Amino acid sequence: MKRELLPSQIRILQTLGEQIRYARLRRDLTTVQIAERAGISRSTLVRIEKGDEGVALGQYFRVLIALGLASDITLSAKDDELGRKLQDAKLEVRERASKK
Repeated sequence: MKRELLPSQIRILQTLGEQIRYARLRRDLTTVQIAERAGISRSTLVRIEKGDEGVALGQYFRVLIALGLASDITLSAKDDELGRKLQDAKLEVRERASKK
C-alpha cells in the first residue's frame, strides 16, 4: 500500500527539485546535457526538477553527481537536533561518590 506524502513533505521535494533546476541553470547546462551525464532520461530529469515523489532517490543523487553537488547530500542529516535531544534525554547522569 502506497503511503501518501503530507503537503509539507511534497513542498520539500518541490524545493529540492527547484534547487536542482537552479543549479543546472547557473551552470548554463541543458536538461539533455544533465540527463546524459546522469544516465537518466530527459523526462526523468524534468520530473526531478518538479520534485516528483515517484522518482527514486538514486536518480536524484545521479543528478547531484552530474552537477558536482554530490557531497551536499551528506549535509542533510548532519545537524540532527531532534536526534541529539532524544539521545541526551536517555543519558544517565551519574553522581560522583563523595571523597570523604
